Amino acid sequence: MHIEPGIVDGAKMFFAYATATAAAGYTLKLAVQDLKSHSPLSFAARSIAGIIGTFIFFEILPHFPVGVSEVHLILGTTLFLILGVAPAAIGLAFGLLVQSLFFAPSDLPMYFVNVTTLLMPLFGIDILARRIVPANTAYIDLKYADVLKLSLAYQGGIVAWVAFWAIYGQGLGAENLTSVASFGAAYMLVVLIEPIADLAALAAAKAMRPTGASRWTARRLYAA
Repeated sequence: MHIEPGIVDGAKMFFAYATATAAAGYTLKLAVQDLKSHSPLSFAARSIAGIIGTFIFFEILPHFPVGVSEVHLILGTTLFLILGVAPAAIGLAFGLLVQSLFFAPSDLPMYFVNVTTLLMPLFGIDILARRIVPANTAYIDLKYADVLKLSLAYQGGIVAWVAFWAIYGQGLGAENLTSVASFGAAYMLVVLIEPIADLAALAAAKAMRPTGASRWTARRLYAA
């Protein structure tokens, strides 16, 4: 998910700055909440793991351009379930920044657009999880249907934000709408893979429970 440079530019970039700033502020609020139930060392370790994971998802795993953006296997719900929402947000933001600075500098002008597109759906699935996952259910015990709902919400959110940026930046021309539609169709194919990856990660976490892995994961992963 890297929106092509030039899709949004000029004065219109101020809205991207505003949304990215809002996302940063909300991430800070979530980080403060996280630190009330986790140690600073755990928070730092999970954030670093999120950065490394994001870099791998964007730079190493297969990705290809389609329409107005690129299709990536982001695994945002995996980061959310294992690490918690605040470390996942930090991981996505800084992982994207590292990739843009050192490996894809042409994407740097669109950083605030792209980081908004990654983080806003993440915050959305955090709210969704609190509504659809019973309070007495740890994340390692989630069923496929629950994971699929979270994945659909996250990937659908990304597609919606990409569509918004494309239309906001380039208007409602037929060519632009076709590019948006082709990206959306290709990107939603990720939903076929991500829930399986999520369940595999949760199964691995469940198997690692006796090793004391809970010290380095979000508390909700193991505790309802």
